[in-house]
Amino acid sequence: MRLAGRAAVVTGAAAGIGLASARALAGEGARVALLDLSEPEARDAAAAIAAETGNRAVGLHCDVADAASVERAVAAAKTELGHIDVLACMAATLTSRHSVVDLPLEEWEQAFRVNVTGSFLACKQVIPHMREAGRGSIILTASQMGQVAWPGSTAYCSTKGAILQLTKGVALDHREENIRCNSVSPGGVATGRLLARWGDLETAEREWGPKHALGRLGQPDEIAAGVVFLASDESRFMTGADLLIDGGYTAW
Repeated sequence: MRLAGRAAVVTGAAAGIGLASARALAGEGARVALLDLSEPEARDAAAAIAAETGNRAVGLHCDVADAASVERAVAAAKTELGHIDVLACMAATLTSRHSVVDLPLEEWEQAFRVNVTGSFLACKQVIPHMREAGRGSIILTASQMGQVAWPGSTAYCSTKGAILQLTKGVALDHREENIRCNSVSPGGVATGRLLARWGDLETAEREWGPKHALGRLGQPDEIAAGVVFLASDESRFMTGADLLIDGGYTAW
């Protein structure tokens, strides 16, 4: 129970890595607020987590690309949880596979609104509550694609590179307030997000798995374990850092 007494807000928490992270945080004793664009899915996931762990879990609607929506969701989370001292930003979007020349401007802008501005807005709203709590650990989600590139994915890779710098900036801005900020960089992870590019997980595993040094895709709970580590006091000497959990993708 490494997180007993903690209260965590997780964005993009209704599925995939976000859901696995919310479940893992609750499993270590944290009360959790699951924020997602799909409120019904967030509520269902929260009910399941509460039943599994015995810890308080609530599901709330949140569009991370909308400042007012983030403000409302964080305020509701604070009311439900009592305080907030962990933030895990897991919400993200993909773009269609195009070169820079062919990528529609609106897709480029949407990728930055969700992946980068969404994390900025969540930090902006949560950090004042962390000040009240006297501590905080923020985990932003970058990617191995913040360090390398992939044809047709320039927008996504650019957003993840920006997250690495946002992490450092937040860490330095709040270094004297007992608020840490780190990022986690997953490699390819077997979630429904891969269906848009690979059609099914079997194809993704067969074609993209070997690009990782370990010869396979990751699992959501493997990334969630890193999120728990960054949220806990075990990582108390880490801030402004990136935890790369990419199966050796960038080691080639």
